[in-house]
Amino acid sequence: MAARDEHEKVVVARAAAALVEDGTLVALGSGSTVARVAAALGERGSRARFAVASPATEAAAQGAGLTVVDAADHDRYALAIDGADEVAPDGWAIKGGGGAHTRERILIAAADRFLCVVGASKLVPRLTRAVPLELQPFGLAATLAHLPGAVLRDAPPTADGGVLADLPADLTDPRALAARLDATPGVVDHGLFAPELVRELLIADGDAVEHRHR
Repeated sequence: MAARDEHEKVVVARAAAALVEDGTLVALGSGSTVARVAAALGERGSRARFAVASPATEAAAQGAGLTVVDAADHDRYALAIDGADEVAPDGWAIKGGGGAHTRERILIAAADRFLCVVGASKLVPRLTRAVPLELQPFGLAATLAHLPGAVLRDAPPTADGGVLADLPADLTDPRALAARLDATPGVVDHGLFAPELVRELLIADGDAVEHRHR
């Protein structure tokens, strides 16, 4: 299964790279699939410009010879490319396994299109993972009191100094949970991404790639 997953990451990364037009401004998320997208873009000699969601993606993009720009200087992108940890049939997705979901959401929300790139194993009948959280370190104990069951990650702070945690939760109504998390003081962001954002999927299943529009 690990070998198949790795193969599908490469397959979907190459398919995604083929959709990036030269001269455009593109946002890249974070994670292992996005690192492979950066490599595939480098192989194609892409002349697009790229804003990145994490230091790891920046290193991958620069290593692939891509032009990296400062996201602070740009308010709109032609395309955002990122992976997901789980995607349900109704379009809800969980992201943030790598802890960069706050920056990923900012870039995705600023893009004309979001291309979610996944292997077939990421498509699930329903969301089941714990929801990633980024929390303010200030008043952390008070924040956690509103999040019973949340488990702090044994991980360094995010690039913006946030604390990472994961919240096992009832995901039968992800919209209600997302609203509750959005309203919880101290929660910087969470890993629930709504169908309004996840409209376009690029799915690798073995050697085949499906481009699915919602």
